[in-house]
Amino acid sequence: MRADGNPASVPGPSGLAVDFGGTKIAATRLREGEVDGAREVATDGDATPAAQLDAIEDLLASLALKPDDRVGVAVAGRVDAAGRWHALNTETLAQITRVPLRAALSARLSRPVRVENDATAAAIGEYHFGAGRGTRNFAFLTVSTGVGGGLILDGRPVVSASGLAGHVGFTTSTLADRRCGSGRMNTVESRASGRAIAAYAAAAGYPGLSAKQVYEANLSGEGWARALIDTSAAAVAELCANLKSLIDPDRIAIGGSIGLAEGYIDRVRAHLAGEPEIFRVPVVPTGLGRASALYGVLADRD
Repeated sequence: MRADGNPASVPGPSGLAVDFGGTKIAATRLREGEVDGAREVATDGDATPAAQLDAIEDLLASLALKPDDRVGVAVAGRVDAAGRWHALNTETLAQITRVPLRAALSARLSRPVRVENDATAAAIGEYHFGAGRGTRNFAFLTVSTGVGGGLILDGRPVVSASGLAGHVGFTTSTLADRRCGSGRMNTVESRASGRAIAAYAAAAGYPGLSAKQVYEANLSGEGWARALIDTSAAAVAELCANLKSLIDPDRIAIGGSIGLAEGYIDRVRAHLAGEPEIFRVPVVPTGLGRASALYGVLADRD
């Protein structure tokens, strides 16, 4: 079985992959795209860079890392051309600035380690093995602790020297009204993300709830929660229309704990249907479930 629980339609990659997110760090051993072991721990957003590297190394060791294993690490935040890791939202990763991630992990593990932004890795994984197959221009969006994105143009991932390319969650939204953890005002992330959903719930008189709890209240029919989730979906639909005008993707896949939650993509599609036809784009769930970045960070690019 593949990492998403479905039968593999094409052989996937092999190796050990780490997906370092704002909420959890997951490590998986893949053998031609099939899971042969997985571990995860909660992310400590306040930990030092050295402690974060220790957490990655410990997870890999728990999966019996071998000298000839291929290793790839996908992380939330920017990864620049030199392989340095930078947090864009310091509310999620407080101490990550210019961390030499590729060099440090390659030295610790005595092998070349590929490092990639998690959403870019997910876009690559979906393009080769999941919902992006058969496209030339493709976008991946994750709606989870934050909002991120990865872009494929003419079959190639969009990357930049600074590592900022693809961070579409930090573009502005007409539905937002507060400062984002990135420092920008009125971003998609500050309105649509799990962190934003919890913050808006607290402001509406429901403090102390996680985004998951707000989403469950939405599914139970609580009007205040339904309104918050609907606004999140509307902000993501607006982002999809903006991406259509910018890169004209053949398809957009949505992942993440919020993005893949029951009914969320249907709401995004409903809001997108209100856009002029030229700005509409097919929106689908990820084909690899929550394992997209694991596939992508180990995938051959050619």
